[in-house]
This record gives sequence, structure tokens and C-alpha cells, in this order.
Amino acid sequence: MKQLDILIKELKPIQVVGDRNVEISDVVCDSRQVKAGALFVAVRGVAVDAHRFIPQTIDQGAAAVICEQLPEQVPAGVTFVVVPDSTVALALVANEWYDRPSEKLRLVGVTGTNGKTTTATLLYELVQLLGYKAGLLSTVRNMIDRTEEHAKQTTPDHLTLNRLLHEMVEAGCDYAFMEVSSHACVQHRIDGLHFAGAIFTNLTRDHLDFHKTVDNYIAAKKMFFDALPASAFALVNSDDKVGDVMLQNTRASKYHYSLRTLADFTCKVLEDRLDGMSLLINGKEMEVQFVGRFNAYNLTSVYGAALLLGLPQDEVLVAMSQLVPVDGRFQTLRAPQGFTAIVDYAHTPDALVNVISTVNEVLSGRGRVITVCGCGGDRDKGKRPIMAREAASLSDQVILTSDNPRSEDPEQILLDMEAGLSDELRAKCLKVTDRRDAIRLACQLAKPGDVVLVAGKGHEDYQEVKGVRHHFDDKEEILKVING
Repeated sequence: MKQLDILIKELKPIQVVGDRNVEISDVVCDSRQVKAGALFVAVRGVAVDAHRFIPQTIDQGAAAVICEQLPEQVPAGVTFVVVPDSTVALALVANEWYDRPSEKLRLVGVTGTNGKTTTATLLYELVQLLGYKAGLLSTVRNMIDRTEEHAKQTTPDHLTLNRLLHEMVEAGCDYAFMEVSSHACVQHRIDGLHFAGAIFTNLTRDHLDFHKTVDNYIAAKKMFFDALPASAFALVNSDDKVGDVMLQNTRASKYHYSLRTLADFTCKVLEDRLDGMSLLINGKEMEVQFVGRFNAYNLTSVYGAALLLGLPQDEVLVAMSQLVPVDGRFQTLRAPQGFTAIVDYAHTPDALVNVISTVNEVLSGRGRVITVCGCGGDRDKGKRPIMAREAASLSDQVILTSDNPRSEDPEQILLDMEAGLSDELRAKCLKVTDRRDAIRLACQLAKPGDVVLVAGKGHEDYQEVKGVRHHFDDKEEILKVING
């Protein structure tokens, strides 16, 4: 129980109608969860405006309501707090309800188009190897020390986010690492959190179904850096032209990492193999169990962030050599038939280029690249022809197939992808709508020395078709084929 006046002390309400000192038993933004004594925050969502449910919440016993507009009927005995933006208010109230948990942890956020999950997860695993307790909030999983909670979205909603951070504090965690999505920035899910540091990986076309333009997408990411405190560090990839944009207005201490130029943290790939790499990071040579320049970037940012958190360099380097790839991120499977299968989450043009280019570099013409890829339904349609063109340009054989068609016709999605192909590239491509059949065909086409890349879904263990999620795991399907 907390007094409403304490919960709203960081807000700047336009108007408060009723008793500020009313006792609050819970804070909710879903009207169906309102019980006696609860504070209901009415948020205007993309699909639904929760203001319409205010009367229902009052009938259910809400003690107070935060809203942007008073209802026509204002009943006695219920306190109304009118604010300019109830989404911002929800973040600040959630933070206060859970006793400002981010201030009791060293919280580092990772944003960018590609590499967020890998970077955040590797930092979490690194500090655990060094003997510290840590939490993780990622696309793949949420971890409270070593206890896992299923992740429903890249960055959780305001209340879930603060609850998880609070549970990390209760579990004795010293650090927390989280992915910060562009949606979370725009929707103010991270407002009120105290960050010890922020990492920018890269920025390429993605989520334009939501942001509409690349400029809007960049601006969303920049919001995160603009809000950092002076006590934080801001570490950006200086090989990405957007990196310095992130730093333009931040108060945080500024740092760079690079594979190409002078920077605070530099890396050179000495040798790249399908089972790992030799790297030179800030003059220190090391072996890692990762493949590809994109992973060299991820590891360099992990190294930089670890040192900026004050962790000992020598211990960090030893721990990094023990880290293993994140589930569904360039995950390698060796087939008895002599080919290698790789499962990767690459679902943007840039990520797909990075992965296929890495495979080509390692193979050096000693085998073929057979790529299986698709595009999700109800998302940015503009990237579909680009994805197909990049896959066909860099692969020896491509099988276009379904990803998560959602409510769309998978055949139409494949036609949209095929529209990006010239006659020469189209000759390399096959269309197999059923993803299971596509994976089976790719493995059957592979010869010893070839690589079968199954891209797009990575860690996901489902396929969404016509609004229904069915169990589907790329790795499982590959193993069925190669194990007979």
C-alpha cells in the first residue's frame, strides 16, 4: 500500500480532483485487472483508448484514476489526476510503486537495429562469470539472476519492466542489462529509469511500419541517449554514421568503439572460422567462440562496456573467451552429411547481408551458401524486395519461404519479395511456401562443405499464421532432417 500523493510526486498534474492521500493497493493499466483500492492509469494506445473503460474500473473499485481527460461523470470518493500524457505518467508511477529499482542497480541499456540481444546477453553472462549477480531483459529471455521469465516483447511494458528490475534488486543483483527498443523510447516505457550506461550498435532500415520514416526511427533511438544522466557512459559504434548522432545532445560521458578507425575500444579480426575467431582487442589477442565481423562489433562493445563499468581488464578478457553464442544467433549445427547448418535471427536487409557475407568470407569459395529466408506479415513491406535481392545476390541458392505471415497471405509476401529480383537473380531462387518443406529441401540440396543458412526466426519457437501461433523451431526442423 502506498499513498497516491507519493506515487504522483514526480508528475506535473493539470488538475487533481479528490483526496491526494488515498491509499493505493495496486497500480494497473489494464482495466480488467482493476480491483478494490487500485490506481488505474488510462493510456491512449495505438488500437484502444483506455479512457473509455474508466467507468468500468470505478465499478470494480478503483480508488484513483490517472487520465488525460476527465469523464463526463466524476463520482465522489474516487480521485482523478489529470495529466498531459498518461503514458509518461504510467512510467513515473510504476517506477515509484516499485521503489525506484533502477537506482539500486547498475543498469545498462543496449539499442540499435541489430546486435541488441547478443550484446545485452553477453554482458549478463560476462558479469555472472566474474562472480556478480545480474539481471537481463531481452527479446529471447528475461533473467532474475539465474531464474528465467518468458519474454513477451523486446522491452517490457512500464509496470512489468519496473517489477522485473525490483525483483532483480530483491534477488541481490548488482547489474542489469536490457535491450531498449525504439518502440519503448517513443512509448516512454523507460522514462524514469536511471541508467549507468548506454550502448548503440548500429542503425539500418527496420520498424518503418511503426515509425514511418528512417528519420523518425533515428529520433526514437536518440531519445534514449538524450535522457541519460551526466553520471552515465554513452558507448557508440563509430563505424556507423548514426553513432555520433546519438551523442549530439547527451550529458553522458562519450566513448566510441570501432573495427575500422581509431577509437576508445578497437578490434581487428585476425582469423575467422566457422567455429570461432581470433581477435585483437585494444592490443590484446584472444580466441572467441563467435563468427563474423558483426559479432566482432558486439564483442568489442561488450569489452568496452565492461571496462567502463570498472571491471578488471584481464578478468574480462578471460571471461570473454568462455562466452558462447546466444540461442538463434549464428547458431551452428554440423550435419553428418558433411554440410553445416546455421540458424540466425537476421530479419532485416542489413543483418542478412552481414550473416551471408560472413559465411562467404569463411568459406572462401570452398562451398556453396544455400539461404532460406522470408519476411513477416503485417510489417514493413518495403524491405521485402530488398531482403530477396540481398539474399540472392550473396547466396548460391535461395529458397524464399514463410516467416510469420500473421494475417497476410504468405503467397503474396513471397510475390512482394520476388519483385526485387532481376531475371538473373530469380534463376537462383525457389519459392516454397511451407517453411518446414523449405528447410528440408535446403538440407537435401546441400553437399559436403556447403552451408545452409536458415534466417529470420532464430530463437523463436513458433510460427504465427492467421493470428494463431503454432509450435515451430528452425533448429528442431534442421535436426529432424540431418538426423534422419
